[in-house]
Amino acid sequence: MKKLNIAFIGAGNMTEALVAGLIRAGHAVNHLHVSDINAARLQYMQASYDVHIEADNGKLAEQADVLVLAVKPQQVAKVLSGLGLCIKDDATLISIAAGVSSQTLKEALAEEVDWVRVMPNTPCLVGAGMSVLFSKASEEHRKRAEYVLGCAGETAWVEDEGMLHAVTAVSGSGPAYYFLLAELVQAAAETLGLPRELAGRLATQTAVGAGRMLVESGRSAAELRHQVTSPGGTTQAALDVMYEQGLPGAIRKGILAAQKCSKALARK
Repeated sequence: MKKLNIAFIGAGNMTEALVAGLIRAGHAVNHLHVSDINAARLQYMQASYDVHIEADNGKLAEQADVLVLAVKPQQVAKVLSGLGLCIKDDATLISIAAGVSSQTLKEALAEEVDWVRVMPNTPCLVGAGMSVLFSKASEEHRKRAEYVLGCAGETAWVEDEGMLHAVTAVSGSGPAYYFLLAELVQAAAETLGLPRELAGRLATQTAVGAGRMLVESGRSAAELRHQVTSPGGTTQAALDVMYEQGLPGAIRKGILAAQKCSKALARK
């Protein structure tokens, strides 16, 4: 795996996160290639990571064992047009373009290739991402895709492409929900008289600690919540008000709205 030629069309933040993750995992840097229409961004990637840069997507595709499509959804058709003849017969194609279906990808490329669709999220930027993958390709292509995304965090698979709309609503958009909670906790702390810097530090480190407990304790979120909630105590008092104000319902409705939006965007 570490000697696969992996090429990225698009040099945005997610490409940078995956390149950095691959390098941390020991992937040979001379087997990493990036293209982008932004020359300054390409120079940055070369200077920062010593990857090969290429302005011509066709040339990039010709040498790729794994080709990662990391452009905005509205750019997909233009980028893939005429690219099919340049792609190696056994190449794995990975798309992280949100809302662009496998069928749309195949039609845009006009060639029969092995696609893997991925819904990553922004914590990939710090090596703590959650990426969910879908593909009907062979096990070899699935392993390649899992290797690339696994270098930037955790991975999981769904066997129904339609489930990616729910994934988008939960983990794709999910970091914003936690950022909002931290933002609100900090604001509340400031109204209680705590200095802004201390309030921010308390909100941030509490989020880090709670997240680590979820990952490392082996217990469910519900179990951990009960563990820290003493009957009649301060935590119980806060949670009672949050339930009374409809916080659980608001979260459910918000995630449902994100799923509906994902479906609507996919139809455009």
